[in-house]
Amino acid sequence: MRTRDKIIMTSLELFNEQGERNVTTNHIASHMGISPGNLYYHFKNKSEIIFDIYLQYEGLVDNYLRLPQGRALEINDKVNYLTAVFEGLWAFRFLHRDLQHLLQSDERLHRRYNAFFQRCLSRTQDIYFGLNQAGIIRASEDEIKALALNTWIVVTSWFSFLHTNLLVDDTRKESKELLKSGIYQIFSLERPYLTEPYQEEVARLAAQFGPPIGQIMSLGEASSPALF
Repeated sequence: MRTRDKIIMTSLELFNEQGERNVTTNHIASHMGISPGNLYYHFKNKSEIIFDIYLQYEGLVDNYLRLPQGRALEINDKVNYLTAVFEGLWAFRFLHRDLQHLLQSDERLHRRYNAFFQRCLSRTQDIYFGLNQAGIIRASEDEIKALALNTWIVVTSWFSFLHTNLLVDDTRKESKELLKSGIYQIFSLERPYLTEPYQEEVARLAAQFGPPIGQIMSLGEASSPALF
């Protein structure tokens, strides 16, 4: 593996485990057993490393959000979309823990992310229009656009929600399983639009990603102080 690729891989690992703000280029170089000068030969600062990591994440999501060719959408397609997207969230979780800070710190990243958002929103709308055409949901054009936007909001803010409301002490740890509880919430957004033939099947699929986040939160109410 090339040194540049090793720097990206090591940085992603450290950012995910320790938080981007707690990791410097010296930490990355030390962890790799290389000199800071060697690292700076490939990346002039940490922002460049973050930008390259982000490009990997962007490419991953772009590859996920594609309509199948030559056939109508099926329920399992939606499960596959959500599973893939949340796997990506986990693999690049540092980006979503502190997204606002990262975007404010790098104007180039901010511009790139805004274009990415518009592209993802358009593709998410296409997926919902495809589900509508397949008879899986029934919704107007305005409802589909709102559903796509709400889905994006839940996906991109899910890490922030978990850390603000669930991971507030040492009783719970960040985990892929807890992250995937967000998939249940997406299914909940879609439930009012499901057509009758698909309601039971979707409820069964959604239950694989439960329990609902409200039940998870209630488990700690007896031992946690009230938030309000």
